[in-house]
Amino acid sequence: MSNKVVAIIFARGGSKGIPKKNIRDFCGKPLIAWTIELAVNTREIDLVYVSSDSDEILKIAVNYGAKTIKRPDKIAGDEATSESAITHALEIIQPNPEIVLMLQPTSPLRKPDDLGKAVTQFKEKKLDSSFSGAVLEDFLIWKRDADENLVSINYDYKNRGRRQDRKHEYVENGSIYIFKSQLFEDTGNRLGGKMDVYLMDFWQSFEIDKPGDWVLLETLFKKYLGKYYL
Repeated sequence: MSNKVVAIIFARGGSKGIPKKNIRDFCGKPLIAWTIELAVNTREIDLVYVSSDSDEILKIAVNYGAKTIKRPDKIAGDEATSESAITHALEIIQPNPEIVLMLQPTSPLRKPDDLGKAVTQFKEKKLDSSFSGAVLEDFLIWKRDADENLVSINYDYKNRGRRQDRKHEYVENGSIYIFKSQLFEDTGNRLGGKMDVYLMDFWQSFEIDKPGDWVLLETLFKKYLGKYYL
């Protein structure tokens, strides 16, 4: 196993909600380009790969400086898991890197130093895995039980207490995952072992899933990140 830090960006060609979303123009570039460029320009990352079933996406990946992994159709459909894509990628990347960053192009709201800081935290704390997230403040969460009754999840509605006295809770935002390849090989899971969260601002938690998300994320990108990238 090498001691390299490798970023893998997973981008399927098919998308029912937003056709060709990974290569659609986002603030002047293909959406996936923002994630590729950030990873390529992060000195803490040694190699950057894009895994995709789409030749069009892979061509763009090369143009922006990434290496490519052609993903088989059988693990590129709607039912395919991220874990199957990770397994395939690590079969291709030899020798396996020590540390893997898993990045999704639909989360473009990263600051220029986020990836570097996340890798540094991972190494300094001697972690096995890490995920990016944000502190949930003043979010009182409910769900329905098996009988469709509302149940409070992260607080007791009968004894609310003071907001200041509640312990921090975190939302996993899907922007950055970091894990040792040995952990994934042993468990088949990107998370496990000694784990921590890399904290980002709450506005960075939004991602593009539905058509309406596009305008929101472009607005946030221009507002908070335009001074760095535009």
